Amino acid sequence: MLLRLSPILLMSSIVTADELQIPAATAYLNPDTNGVRVSADDGITRWKGSDVSVAWYGQFKTTGKITAQLKLQVPANFESKLRLTVGDQSHSVAVQGQADATEVDFGEFEIATAGYHSLRLESLNKANQSNGDIVALVLSGSATKGAHFNLKPRRNAASVHLAYPVPDHVKVSAFYCEMTGLEDPLWTYYMACGWHRGYFGMQVNSPTERRIIFSVWDSGNEAIDRQRVAAADRVTLVAKGDDVYSGDFGNEGTGGHSHLKFSWKTGEKQRFLVTAEPVDETHTIFAGYYFRPDTKQWMLISSWKAPKEGKRLRGLYSFSENFVGRNGQLVRKALYGNQWIRTSDGKWLELTTAKFSHDPTGKEDRLDRFMGVEDGQFFLSHGGFVDGFTKFGTPFTRPATGKSPADMELPELPPVVP
Repeated sequence: MLLRLSPILLMSSIVTADELQIPAATAYLNPDTNGVRVSADDGITRWKGSDVSVAWYGQFKTTGKITAQLKLQVPANFESKLRLTVGDQSHSVAVQGQADATEVDFGEFEIATAGYHSLRLESLNKANQSNGDIVALVLSGSATKGAHFNLKPRRNAASVHLAYPVPDHVKVSAFYCEMTGLEDPLWTYYMACGWHRGYFGMQVNSPTERRIIFSVWDSGNEAIDRQRVAAADRVTLVAKGDDVYSGDFGNEGTGGHSHLKFSWKTGEKQRFLVTAEPVDETHTIFAGYYFRPDTKQWMLISSWKAPKEGKRLRGLYSFSENFVGRNGQLVRKALYGNQWIRTSDGKWLELTTAKFSHDPTGKEDRLDRFMGVEDGQFFLSHGGFVDGFTKFGTPFTRPATGKSPADMELPELPPVVP
């Protein structure tokens, strides 16, 4: 007999060692991510017709059989025909509507191989007919032992990072990094040059729009609303390139934001350069330069004067982020290579070591996140429910290229400090 739990309790419930309840709110929709309402409180509602399918993804540690049941409420006097597919096995049922939620049995499926599997629910009903509201998918059987599903409503892939160690005594006046996006799902941000006050990279914002983004944080501790930040703590715009938008940002700290709408290409190497020029003991100008593949020239995205600073770049890192969670089932992967720093006395040093880290989502909820070395470059991969796992803090070393930015034509760099 299945336990009846509220959707909220289901968010973190494993009922027994052999029975797993997976909240409806953790499922993904295809092809229209907005085609059905998904919420932590109500599960999946307003699901009509057969245009949108619902899918859960989980990692099975053992092979064997599972029995799949769906906790579902179909409107009274209606019949809903549904099909559940696991691998190449599909089972269909007809559900009679009634006043209360019912538990629908789809029968037994074989998990023939360990690893990630999808459980895809489709409607066989007519257009605009209600398919029913889903509370949870319930699995039982020997193959559920040790199985891992994300049981929280956050559906983003885990954010993943590369940290580049630099000796404390080194004063960094410029940070150079090459980056290649290998996958391009919507709502992806591949960030090449990050430091203690900002970040610089490229984003997929819509099917038709991509951006090059450069942002610098304010001083202070305000996380949400820039209107609450005193003028003395705000970064101020110094200059920006042609066609570059500049403004504010909040909700992740506050600061100055800039972006260029530019259709960067997947599989094409992109080049980024950040510079830091202290102008007095308490202010530094941070600038972001992007090498445009179409014109073969560097352009300034923007530069910002940061208060309560007066120092160079530190805390260097790169990352990859799925910033909207409706498509965290898609793989995001990018290459990060040929990292160099320029010291304040004008020397260029190559960075060949990076350490892996991830956000809290990657700790227990989404384990499909890893890094490595490929084609002589670091890579970050996350999302997609694919096999691959890297322990937090693991260091990697890539082969040196010897291709110093000193041998390239670059924008004007901060002056050398003796």
